[in-house]
Amino acid sequence: MMFNTKNVIGVLLLLPLTALSQQAPVLTLDTILKRIDRNNILLQTYELKAQSYRYSADAATAWMAPMVGVGTFMTPYPGQMKMEPSDAGSLMLRIEQDIPNRAKQNATRRYIESQGNVERASRAVTLNDLKAQAKRQYYSWLVAEQRIKVLEQAGDIMEMMRKIEEVRYPYNQSQLSGVYGADARIEENRNMIRMQEGEIGRARGYLNGLMNQQGNTPFQIDTSRKVFFNPAVPDSVGLSEQRGDIRRMNESIRSMELNIASMRQQRKPDFRIQYDHMYPLDAMMPNSYSVMGMVSIPIAPWASKMYKSDIKAMQLNVQAMEKERAAMLQETGGMLYGMRAEIESMQKRIQGMENKIIPSLHKALDVNILNYKENKLALPVVIDSWEALTMMQMNLLDEKAKLYQMIVDYEKELYR
Repeated sequence: MMFNTKNVIGVLLLLPLTALSQQAPVLTLDTILKRIDRNNILLQTYELKAQSYRYSADAATAWMAPMVGVGTFMTPYPGQMKMEPSDAGSLMLRIEQDIPNRAKQNATRRYIESQGNVERASRAVTLNDLKAQAKRQYYSWLVAEQRIKVLEQAGDIMEMMRKIEEVRYPYNQSQLSGVYGADARIEENRNMIRMQEGEIGRARGYLNGLMNQQGNTPFQIDTSRKVFFNPAVPDSVGLSEQRGDIRRMNESIRSMELNIASMRQQRKPDFRIQYDHMYPLDAMMPNSYSVMGMVSIPIAPWASKMYKSDIKAMQLNVQAMEKERAAMLQETGGMLYGMRAEIESMQKRIQGMENKIIPSLHKALDVNILNYKENKLALPVVIDSWEALTMMQMNLLDEKAKLYQMIVDYEKELYR
């Protein structure tokens, strides 16, 4: 008996832990955004590319491999008369080594390294896009939860009226059509709830994908979250610091300038050293050698034309990118002001619906339900007021969904 009692106590103690382990975790929007930043596979590719440029920059400072050759030197063709012992020729060993200009290599290394910074700036742009997608799905889920609450409350009201109709029907105080009409409204209400549950499932799968998780990983969101709008519109300097695409363009301009500096180094010479050792084919002749140092002359007109033209082309590209950056800042500033005005107008419409329209419709429904309970009003009139209130509440949530998407678009443009 004691053994059985211990088993029962153990099971009772484990039940809360089992229920807790089965409960889906609640993730806030900030938590989801951090997981996307840390786990998203697409974002990981940018750091890998940036690291690849670092190794490519190291490779730019390497020397070329030495060249070794073996052959003959001043060897007469067969059948030729030899007048002197030296006419027999020699077996020659040649070693060549290119000696690169260190300044050229360092300039090239700095340019290649700067490409990694461009990749990291591109990552910030992609991260901003992914965050905007996550916010859209999160707010869509949030509004779907609010729609379900509205529909559940509306369903409870209709259930109550259906029960009243069922009670009154045997006493000829209501019509059977009223019961069927209420049943139809209840089922329609349930279908709308199912639609919102499908919206939640879609948003959950999308967010799981962004966080690099299995699409069916269960979790809930913080339904108490309030969505606020920060209407601050920074100046051009603030935008250039906040927007990822501007930072990426700044890094691209800097990289282009380093490339120009690298091309200017092309006017400096490169070097080569060559060593030849000769083994005479005639034993009477001594061994000999030759050492030669060579230097390139890139300032020659037919050679300098190449890097001078490349420098001019890149300078024009830099000027074009600077003008494009200025145009982007100007366009973004105007766009943000326009989006701000539209959001503020939407907020005023929502306030009017929340503070005036819906309370009035709610009072009208309460009065009609009271009259209906006192058998002073027919059910179709109550259903009309019930539908008007439910539709207005759903319209309010539709407007809030639009507002949230507008805020996401505003933030995306602000930090793009």
